[in-house]
Amino acid sequence: MSSRQITAGVGIPMIVVGALMAFLWAPTSVEFSEVIEFVGSLIGILGVIFFVAGLFYTKEPIIS
Repeated sequence: MSSRQITAGVGIPMIVVGALMAFLWAPTSVEFSEVIEFVGSLIGILGVIFFVAGLFYTKEPIIS
């Protein structure tokens, strides 16, 4: 059982924002293009990690 909130709410938007930063915003900046590419790719990688974590997330049953 996966968590839709983690996968669709956090993982996918982070991947999209990271890709937009790395591919669209970085070429327009002259001074900080390498830094923007690095931050964008880092956000994208963290988004992939959250996406995979959301796929493997399961709630443990509460035994009282």
